[in-house]
Amino acid sequence: MRHHKQVERLMLFAQVAETLSFTRAAKALGVSRAHLSEQVRRLEQDIGAPLLIRTTRAVRLTEEGERIRQRMQSVHGELLALERELEHDLKQTSESERQGYSGVLRITAPVLFAERYLIEVCNAFQARHPAVELRLDVSYESHDLTREPFDVAFRATRTPPDNMIARRLLDYVHCCCASPEYLAAHGTPHTAAALGDHRCHVWSGQSGWPLASGEVSLAGGLAINDHRLLKQQALGHAGIIRVAHYLVDRELAEGRLVRLLAHEEGEPNSIYMLYPQRLPQSGKLRAFMAAVEAAMPPRGA
Repeated sequence: MRHHKQVERLMLFAQVAETLSFTRAAKALGVSRAHLSEQVRRLEQDIGAPLLIRTTRAVRLTEEGERIRQRMQSVHGELLALERELEHDLKQTSESERQGYSGVLRITAPVLFAERYLIEVCNAFQARHPAVELRLDVSYESHDLTREPFDVAFRATRTPPDNMIARRLLDYVHCCCASPEYLAAHGTPHTAAALGDHRCHVWSGQSGWPLASGEVSLAGGLAINDHRLLKQQALGHAGIIRVAHYLVDRELAEGRLVRLLAHEEGEPNSIYMLYPQRLPQSGKLRAFMAAVEAAMPPRGA
């Protein structure tokens, strides 16, 4: 068997080993589940040992499968580092040529931050540097930049990872708010206990809100797993919500929403911009990060 086929099968197996799902691994790799299963089966034949224990409900690693997974994890990290370093060497331009940025920037960010700030930055950056392709992954998942092919990440946290360079961009609190129309019809709560008399909409899986004075149980509203729909509830005069302040800052400034119970907001959280310590930064990445920082509101605003 050709050496490159075995390397390919090892890479395919590594994805299955990380996800413990042929379906998810096939989707991530852009191949069919049947092809992936066949390649792993052939790898097991080549090695002469089972790597996976398959049942109708789950996939588990054998001892040999776990050993190979750990080795491939290290190989994958080195390949990503090599890819980035090669891109840096090939794409780096001199100071006089920096108006000609080109290539790909891979970005991952939380949904709300991307919607409120990052999409505008991306549009403006591409208008200025049309040869740069921006690939924006938007989710609530925290990706490991040492193992996944992202150039820069944005993360909501109080404790950024030690193995990343972290720049704090934005401090924010979660605030309660409602429309003036709702408050005119139902009254304005001035204490946490008074929220029990109102229609309060919560994030799915929550039964209340963690306020500064403690957890307050709520009932009577909707449980929704999308912050944008929560915001729609407040703007539609349907009740009170509690969301990240930057999601509703424009509506608060315009008077379309009213901030409530500011004394119950608690400690702020932060949005950080993260990138790996050991990788050289391309000119386009430095320019993009500078554009993001310039778009942020003053700290404490």
